[in-house]
Amino acid sequence: MSLAARLRDGDLTAAPEVLNLVESRTRRDEAAALLVALGTEAGAHIVGVTGPPGAGKSTLLSALTQEWRRRERSVAVLAVDPSSKRSGGALLGDRARIATDPRDRAVFIRSMAAGERLGGLAPATRAAAQALAHAFDVVVIETVGVGQSETDVADTADTVAVIVQPGSGDALQFLKAGIMEIPDVLVVTKADLGQVANRARRDLHAALRSIGARDTPVVAVSSVPPARGIEALADALEAHRTRLDLPAARLDARRAGALADFVAERGEAGLRRLGGRRAAQRFLDATEPGASEPELVKALQALVDG
Repeated sequence: MSLAARLRDGDLTAAPEVLNLVESRTRRDEAAALLVALGTEAGAHIVGVTGPPGAGKSTLLSALTQEWRRRERSVAVLAVDPSSKRSGGALLGDRARIATDPRDRAVFIRSMAAGERLGGLAPATRAAAQALAHAFDVVVIETVGVGQSETDVADTADTVAVIVQPGSGDALQFLKAGIMEIPDVLVVTKADLGQVANRARRDLHAALRSIGARDTPVVAVSSVPPARGIEALADALEAHRTRLDLPAARLDARRAGALADFVAERGEAGLRRLGGRRAAQRFLDATEPGASEPELVKALQALVDG
């Protein structure tokens, strides 16, 4: 309860303790109690950043974090790395590639291990983002990569930015994988490459038109000094959040997260006992809108256990 109070009071120094709690395998009940105590009315903008490995996500986040700080926003970055098979911890340490001022206490960066669960997110990532959203102005979730099994970030973040590297053929691959349905903002990196980056923008616009998503902005950026397009990207992310029905979006996210957690714990057998995915979703849709994700998971478990 003390930790929840610190977060609600905007105490940014509580962030390490929050991450230690939600990542602990032996303190799951405490982590759930924290989320219940915090409630569902968090003020932060939760931004998901995803894209193929090597597309420049970490470099872009360095520049974007600096832009948010210029706008006097506090920023927490959860960099989800592949898991070490030996230790189970984060393997690459993405936070080492995100350049920030170590003296700036309004920026918090933490690597999280992806674990064994598909979806590009660590099992504790949603809990961490939901908790930190009560203290920080912006919470960023940077995923391992992107693919058909790595789209959970769309069910977690308020706004999703998909990063594309020019000249890589990503636009066509994204269409094949269904990734083009995820982004709220598309970002073409390495705009300093000129014609190659312009061609990537045209390809992405064409791909968006083919699926009827003409309104999705495509922003070209370059993180090479002097950086280009970073302000426009920050504006595009903020504009999406402004248009969003945030309470409804986060309600859907909590329900989707609760179902994913339930299936991870009880498996397909547990889902069948609920009557299948559609029946489980109907049950969740009828629950109290103010219920937290742990409370929803508990309700599903109680339904199965009779």
